[in-house]
Amino acid sequence: MSRHTAELPPGPRLPASWQTILAWRRPTATLERCRARYGRRFTLRVLGQPPFVVLSDPSEIEQVFMASPEDLHPGEGVRVIESLVGPNSVILLDEDAHLEQRRLMLPAFHGELMQRLTGVMGELAERELASWPREQAIQLHPRLQRLTLEIILRAVFGLRQGAQLDELRLTLTELLAFSESPLSLLPFAQRILSGRGRWARFPELRASVDRQIYGLIEQRRQEQCEGDDVLDMLLGARHADGSPMSAQELRDELVTALVAGHETTASQLAWAFERLAREPAAARRLTEELDAGDSDAYLHASIQEILRLRPVLAEAEPRVVKRAIEIGGVEYPPGVALVVSAYLVHRDPEIYPQPLAFRPERFLAGEGENGEARGRAGGKYTWIPFGGGRTRCLGASFALAEMKVVLTTVLSRCEVAAVHPAAERTRRRSITLSPAGQATVVLRDRIGVRSATDSASERSLLSSAR
Repeated sequence: MSRHTAELPPGPRLPASWQTILAWRRPTATLERCRARYGRRFTLRVLGQPPFVVLSDPSEIEQVFMASPEDLHPGEGVRVIESLVGPNSVILLDEDAHLEQRRLMLPAFHGELMQRLTGVMGELAERELASWPREQAIQLHPRLQRLTLEIILRAVFGLRQGAQLDELRLTLTELLAFSESPLSLLPFAQRILSGRGRWARFPELRASVDRQIYGLIEQRRQEQCEGDDVLDMLLGARHADGSPMSAQELRDELVTALVAGHETTASQLAWAFERLAREPAAARRLTEELDAGDSDAYLHASIQEILRLRPVLAEAEPRVVKRAIEIGGVEYPPGVALVVSAYLVHRDPEIYPQPLAFRPERFLAGEGENGEARGRAGGKYTWIPFGGGRTRCLGASFALAEMKVVLTTVLSRCEVAAVHPAAERTRRRSITLSPAGQATVVLRDRIGVRSATDSASERSLLSSAR
C-alpha cells in the first residue's frame, strides 16, 4: 500500500537565507551532505523560490519524467531566466505551448544540419587552439567560453568574420556576464537592484542585443536565401495553423540557443580537460584511438564519463507541481518544485561502482562491471546530464558533437598536463557548475604532430590564394 503524506521530505533546518548561500557557495558539498543525512529525497529552501524537493532515486526520476505536463510545469520552475531569454523561450513554456514550440525547434538541432556544422566547429577549434600558449600554466575555461560562443554564433546566425559578428559578440559577452551573478537567480533581488550599479546596464545591453537580432531576422527574411544555420531553419518553421514564427518568438528562441549552448558546453569542456590532465592512462588510450583514426568509441565513452562525473547542470529543470501528484509513495501538493539531481544519481555507488573514479570503460560494451554490466550505467534514468522526458535538452546532439570536435582537435596535437595534482573544486556560475581553478593546465605540442598554428597558417594561405 502506498504511503501518502502531506509533509515534505526532511531537509536542513537552517534558515532559507543560509541554505541559499550554501547552495551557491558549496553546491555539490551541500547536495552530498544532504544525501548522506536524509537519503535519496530531501527538501531544500531557497530565498524567493518554492520548496525544492531533491530526488535521486531512478524509479522516482522515471515517474517525474513521465508525469503528465498538466501535473508538473518545468517551464514555471525556471521562470527566473525570463528577463534574459524572453517569455516565448521553449524552456519557459509548459503543456501544449511547450510541445508546439519544441516541434518547431527540433529540426534545427538534429540531422544534416549538425553534420554540416562539425566542419565549422573544427575550423574554429583549430584557430582557437593556435592562440593558446604552450609550456606554461593557462586557464582554459575563458578560452573555451570564447570558442563556444564563436561556434554557437556561427551555428545560430551563420555569421562570419565582420563588423556584424564583432558587434553582436561584444554585446552578448557583456550581457551573458550578468548570468554569472547569484542575483540572476533571485528575482526579488533583481527588482531591488534594477537601475543600480552594474545592473543599470542590463536593460541597455538587452535592448542592444534585441536590436541586432531583430535586424538580422529582417535581413534574412528579405534575402530569402537558404542558409545552414538555426535561424534559417526557424524561418522556415510553421505553426500548426501554417503561420510562421513571429519576430519575438524567433528572437527568444535564438537567445535561448545562445545562452543554452554557450556556457554549458564551455564548462563541460573545461571539466573534460581538468579531468584528462589528471588521468594519464585514460588520456593515453584516448590519444591512441585518435591517432589510429578507425573508431571514436573511447572518445564517446570518455565524454559520457565526464558528463557523469561532472555534470555542469547538477539538477534538471525544477518542475512545479500544479496538481497533487504521488511520486515514490509521497504525495506532493501544488506549489512544490520537484528537482531531479543528475549530480547525485551519477554518483550513486549502487548504480556506478567506485563513483568517484574516472573510468570511461563503464560505457564500453563488455568492459563495465557489477551493476554497470547489467545495463544501469548510461540508462535513461541513471545518466541524465541533459535532463529527460519532454524537456530533455534539444541541443544534446549539438553539445556532444562539439565536445568530440574540440577534444579531438586539442588532443590530436597536444598533451595536457595538470599544474596541481589535486582536483579543482566546483564553482557555481548561475545554474552551471565549472572548475573553480578555471581548468588550469599546461599544453605541450606532441612530437611529430603538426601544430594547430601550422594548420591555421596553412588555411590562411589557402584562403588568401583563392
